[in-house]
Amino acid sequence: MSSADTADHRTREVHFASRGSSYFDVLLAVFCVVLVVSNIAATKGTQFFSGDVSIGPVQILPVFSDGGAVLFPLAYIIGDVISEVYGLRAARRAILVGFGTAILTFLTFLAVMKLPSAEFYDNQAAFESVVWSGGQIVAASLVAYVVGQFLNSYVLVRMKARSAEPGLWRRLAGSTGVGEAADTFIFCAIAASAIGITTGGQFLNYVVVGFVFKCAVELLVMPVTMIVIRILKQREPSYWS
Repeated sequence: MSSADTADHRTREVHFASRGSSYFDVLLAVFCVVLVVSNIAATKGTQFFSGDVSIGPVQILPVFSDGGAVLFPLAYIIGDVISEVYGLRAARRAILVGFGTAILTFLTFLAVMKLPSAEFYDNQAAFESVVWSGGQIVAASLVAYVVGQFLNSYVLVRMKARSAEPGLWRRLAGSTGVGEAADTFIFCAIAASAIGITTGGQFLNYVVVGFVFKCAVELLVMPVTMIVIRILKQREPSYWS
């Protein structure tokens, strides 16, 4: 078999690297930090445009979101990298570890809230408000995160099983669409009231904006994601073995 035939045969095989590497450790650590920080940031509801702004005859409607949207798309990008390079088992481990860190974070804030306040501390009411709304946010995030991330990883790995190495951009785009759709709807359904969304119109706006924004971010950075995946595949000695 010639070297060209060997290379072509390798691209048609389904490969995954061993997760026992320093690269996987770094990805897992960043993945957990992104999830924890996003849960905290998501306790703030955000709004762009007041509804009174018009461009000619077109009225600009308010756009509702939450602070978690700033960073949370990165969790799916890292999830794509882990699933593509290390496989479904490694992705499952990352999801479960992230799940544990999010619960630990909330329990820590809950314990701190219950501690007696110092005489000079005047922010107990605000702290309690954030923690309790954060509890609902954490519940929403964990349910949505587990369902969305598992779907994202499962779809990507199943698509890879069919196409092997070719078609990476299709795997990334397809898994993103499925995972983010489930994640966004579940999260918004549980968390909407915690950030002050009460009407059906606001909720629909919240879901659509969240889904479009997250998918847009992932699609925009997809070239970078593909470069990172390519570098990891080259540097992981166990990937092609």
